[in-house]
Amino acid sequence: MTVRRAAYETLFAVTTDGAYANLALKDAAKNVDMAEVKTLYALVYTVLEHRAYLEYILSHFCKRQKKAIRTVLLLGAAELLYLRTPAHAAINEAVRLTKAVGKADSAGLVNAVLRRIDRERDALPPLPTDPIERMCVQYGYPAWAAKDWTEAYGTERAERLMQTRPTKMQVRAQYPATAEDLLRVFPDAKCGTLDPNCLYLGEGLDLTGDERFLNGMMTVQNEGAMLICHSLGNVKGKRVLDACAAPGGKTAYLWSLCEGDVDLAAWELHPHRKALLDATLKRLHVSATTDCRDASLPYEDSIEAFDAVLLDVPCTGLGLLADKPDVRFSKTEADRDAIAAAQRAILETCSQYVKRGGTLVYATCTISRTENERQVRAFLDKHTDFTLLGERQYLPDSDGIDGFYHATMRRSE
Repeated sequence: MTVRRAAYETLFAVTTDGAYANLALKDAAKNVDMAEVKTLYALVYTVLEHRAYLEYILSHFCKRQKKAIRTVLLLGAAELLYLRTPAHAAINEAVRLTKAVGKADSAGLVNAVLRRIDRERDALPPLPTDPIERMCVQYGYPAWAAKDWTEAYGTERAERLMQTRPTKMQVRAQYPATAEDLLRVFPDAKCGTLDPNCLYLGEGLDLTGDERFLNGMMTVQNEGAMLICHSLGNVKGKRVLDACAAPGGKTAYLWSLCEGDVDLAAWELHPHRKALLDATLKRLHVSATTDCRDASLPYEDSIEAFDAVLLDVPCTGLGLLADKPDVRFSKTEADRDAIAAAQRAILETCSQYVKRGGTLVYATCTISRTENERQVRAFLDKHTDFTLLGERQYLPDSDGIDGFYHATMRRSE
């Protein structure tokens, strides 16, 4: 399969069928030459990163296209405007791709639209004048998120947050290995500023076949996710529940921080994700009790059974949009509200599992007051036996990490 056909199939699956870009790309990469995998990733992620603007430009040159032709045009326009592919090559490849996907009757349209974009690339349609609308087109964020961020941080900072680009790969050592051990392996790595156990590596690395990854010496983990584990405090020798645990990174880091001296329970709702959780813990040599359980439902055997409970709840993922551009158009405001309702149910239910005097941490990987600060405030207003010890919303522009949030609460004796 040609690299552009593979990119087309991936983008069609992501934009039309709701497939996850990272998973779809892994499958697509199996069907192209190894030398072209990097090009495949560049094509797909460039389109996803700039999809809103590309759609905006295309809408000025042709009002309606079938999904297949729109996907071809997105690829062609991305090559012309962002990847600097020579115009004749980008246009000819797009026409060839049009025919290859069974749309030969539209080859003339594709040729004409892309030639016009190339001709007028220095005089393309101006961006909208409304600040919210402009940011949505320019950076590809949903309107509801742009409004939320503007209300919370002002237009200037909201735009700064949207301009954040993906961070380098982050890894950490798994006990008994240390960050010092990994620095000997990756001497050019940089330690995290907020968690020195986090190491930032170069871009484009694939560690899944690395012997040290396979034998459990290290794992890939975001620094923000690591900080959530620290927010539980010292749980060495205690009984701890990770109620929304898959894929298992935080469970494993808690075990590592405690040097194995912790009684861990890890729950996951979906069987296939529990299998992923079990595989992660096995690879990282973590001892924990895992169960397929719904964190929003009460379990009598767990009432006041844990010294600490970690709730890394499902969320809109706005804090990771720089790394996962497909999330930008996969979540609506209605989705946000439904997710917030699920978060409330999990927080309400799992708070019962905290012993008197114990610790409860509520965490997300999103930048959303609806899902973060307001959730915690509403919970504390209702549950006066819990006290807020601290909370933090990490912001990429000031903290240099992805947009994670955590709140630590203590239950009264």
